[in-house]
Amino acid sequence: MRRINRKFLRENLLGLSLTCIGILLLALSVTLHYDHRSSNFVLANGDGLDGADIQTLANMNKAYERIVNTIKPAVVSIQSTHIIQVQQSPFMMDPFFRQFFGNLFPNIPREQRERALGSGVIVSADGYILTNNHVIRNAKDIQVTLLDKRVFKGKVVGADPQSDLAVVKINASNLPVAPLGDSSTLHVGDSVMAFGNPFGLDFTVTKGIVSALGRSVGIEGPQGYENFIQTDAAINPGNSGGALVNVHGQVIGINTAILSSNSGPGGEGGFIGIGFAIPSNTAKHVMNDLIQHGKVARGYMGVRIQSLDQGLAKQFNVPDLNGALITDVEPGSPAAKAGLKSGDVIRKLNGHVVTSPDDLRYIVGESNPGTEVTLEILRNGKPMTVRMQLGELQANAGEGQGGSNMGRAPAQSVLQGISVQNLTPDIRDQLNLPEGVRGVVITNVDPNSPAGQAGLSRGDVIESINRQPVRNVSDFNRLASEANGQTLLRVIHQGFPMFVVISPGGGDEGQ
Repeated sequence: MRRINRKFLRENLLGLSLTCIGILLLALSVTLHYDHRSSNFVLANGDGLDGADIQTLANMNKAYERIVNTIKPAVVSIQSTHIIQVQQSPFMMDPFFRQFFGNLFPNIPREQRERALGSGVIVSADGYILTNNHVIRNAKDIQVTLLDKRVFKGKVVGADPQSDLAVVKINASNLPVAPLGDSSTLHVGDSVMAFGNPFGLDFTVTKGIVSALGRSVGIEGPQGYENFIQTDAAINPGNSGGALVNVHGQVIGINTAILSSNSGPGGEGGFIGIGFAIPSNTAKHVMNDLIQHGKVARGYMGVRIQSLDQGLAKQFNVPDLNGALITDVEPGSPAAKAGLKSGDVIRKLNGHVVTSPDDLRYIVGESNPGTEVTLEILRNGKPMTVRMQLGELQANAGEGQGGSNMGRAPAQSVLQGISVQNLTPDIRDQLNLPEGVRGVVITNVDPNSPAGQAGLSRGDVIESINRQPVRNVSDFNRLASEANGQTLLRVIHQGFPMFVVISPGGGDEGQ
């Protein structure tokens, strides 16, 4: 027996040694574990910083909380459903495919639903909501969700594409409201808070400052009215239509767009610290007109203007680059009646320094038709004062303030979906048009509009509407606004003159 044990020990010495070491290590770890648990470890429970400066910050936090608690219930989430036309067969867009199969497979459009998310601000207890036009544009269905989870069906009261504002109404009463402040009192550096629903994250609040005022960045196109508040308060897709609020708990802007590394024409993309809001004073003007009249009434002078550079300032004896240089005056317009001439430089309007053509265009557009204004101008370097009564800018008239020669048919016109510009010598050369051709050139056509279905396309020249000559954008805007039923156009299409009949429900072209 002893011999067996010794032999066993000799043969298994290594294994037995490792087993003993393992047992010792296990015992050591258990001992350390219990020693650790029995140690007197205590979490720090300090009272934090104190003092007058810290209390100031604490009071600021409480003030911001008051603002949030006041405004947040009046901010809504808007979900809109849009119907778009998509082609059944993408292959039929390929000329190579069509060469072999012709019209064997008709390219019939089909409807597809798209949903968009945005924000809005309740401005009256009986259910009027301010938002962006692009949030509800072409929407077939609008759903409005309140902070308390109630859901209402929204109805568009009116929309103004030129300012990108719209008013939606819900059937409700005793709603929480956000007061509208005076955006003219804002200063660069003022603290502001942005409310909205970015990326579907409902009822989000961010904070920043006013980075700049009076921004015009071209987001709304040549016919748009831009005087944006720039802010670094985080604004993202879904914030559109939400509130920009000052420290008094007043809405001083409607969030509308951002600039980002992947921004598109609509100003959408990821936030990089540059956001834009429409001033509340503009929103008040547009909202009141839409609710009361269904459209926005804007002042009108009847001038075409451009900005000054060093060379022009020297030629026209202007001491600096502020002002708007008149390049043309429309006959019979308020400007013509007041005696304004080409070459005049408008320096002030009612005492307000005119910094640029966009500035003048915005001020006039914010004024009501019939308003008496006083202009301070320079004519050949000599100061003059001119008094004028503003007319009314017709829908999509594009009178040329800000240097625009673009036009677009009104939404209620059978020609809706057509955008045009004046026929310039350069465009005439590019299209190889004879010298005698007069009209406007089409810059864009909505393919789903009656005009698009009738075969009109970019580059076509419209010479007449219902046998009335179209000499420029003003003629087009006037005649397009009157075109409600079947409309006869004479156009230059691919170099050849032809007549086209546009019907409200779509129609075929004829030669």
